[in-house]
Amino acid sequence: MMPGAPPESTLSKRSQKALLDLLADIPRKVLTHRDLTTLLHRGVEEKRLPQTVTLSKAAVFLEAHGLTKVVLRLPSSPGGPITRYAWGPVSMYALGVSMRPGAYLSHASAVFLHGLSDQIPKTIYVNKEQSVKPPPSGELTQHGLDRAFAGAQRASTSVFQYEGYRFVLLNGKNTNRLEVSQLRDPQGDYVDATKLERTLIDITVRPAYAGGVFEVLKAYRAAKDRISVNTLAATLQQLGYVYPYHQAVGFFLERAGMEPAKLQRLRDLGLRFDFYLAHKMGPTSYSAEWRIHFPEGL
Repeated sequence: MMPGAPPESTLSKRSQKALLDLLADIPRKVLTHRDLTTLLHRGVEEKRLPQTVTLSKAAVFLEAHGLTKVVLRLPSSPGGPITRYAWGPVSMYALGVSMRPGAYLSHASAVFLHGLSDQIPKTIYVNKEQSVKPPPSGELTQHGLDRAFAGAQRASTSVFQYEGYRFVLLNGKNTNRLEVSQLRDPQGDYVDATKLERTLIDITVRPAYAGGVFEVLKAYRAAKDRISVNTLAATLQQLGYVYPYHQAVGFFLERAGMEPAKLQRLRDLGLRFDFYLAHKMGPTSYSAEWRIHFPEGL
C-alpha cells in the first residue's frame, strides 16, 4: 500500500469492477506508470470511472487484488531503478521487454524461448537498439582483426536485478528490429524476441551472452534441422557486419553436422581473412575450411 493513500473502501463497488475489467482488457501484463495513468484516463473517458478515482486510490485497490509493484535495481551504477507493475504472476521475460520502449529479447533468452536449451536461465538479455550510426570508416585488415580479437570483448554493465534474476540491458546496433517477432514464454505470454536465424547470428557475434562458444555449438546442434541457410546468409548481409561472422556461422553449422553442400552460400560470401570464434581465447585449433581459429576441444 502506498504511504498516505486512502483505503480501498473509498472506491465504490462499481469503480472496483471497472478497474478489474479495464485490466482484463489489456494484452500486456507488465505495465509502466504511464500505462496505468492511461488506463485510468480511458476509464474516465468511457464513463466507467468517476474523475475522483486517482492513481493512488486505484493502485491501493489493485495491489490488494493481484497487481505487483516490481522494482529492478541497478547495483553496479548510480542510475535509478526501473519500476513496473505486473498484473498476475510476474513473467520475467515480459518484465525484461518492458524495460525500454521497442526492446526485445535476444541471445541466451531467445535461445531458451526457441527451445534450443533445457537450462532454466536466471539471466534475461534485453536488446534496445541504438540510433542509426554512420558506417565505420577504413578497410578491414588482417592486422586490425588480429588485434581486435586478442583482447576481451566488451560487455554491458547495465545489469539490473530482481528476485534472483539478472536483466542485462544491451545497446545493440540499429537493425530496424530485423528478424524480430513474438515468441511464447513459459507463462504463456507473447514477447518480442529474435527469430531463430537472427538468434544464432547474435550468439555467434556475442558468445558470452549465450554461455560461451561450447553453449553456442549446442544451440546450433539443437537447431540444425530447423535452420534455413538462405535466411542466415541474407540476414548476415542485411546486418552488415564489418567482421566476417559468416565464417564463424559456417564453422558452427559444419560442427553441428550440417551437410557441407548446404553451406556453399556462406562460403560464397568470401574467405579473405583468418578469423576467430571468440575474443581472447586460450589454446586454439585452426579450421582451414573456414579460415577460423577456435578453442581446443570444441
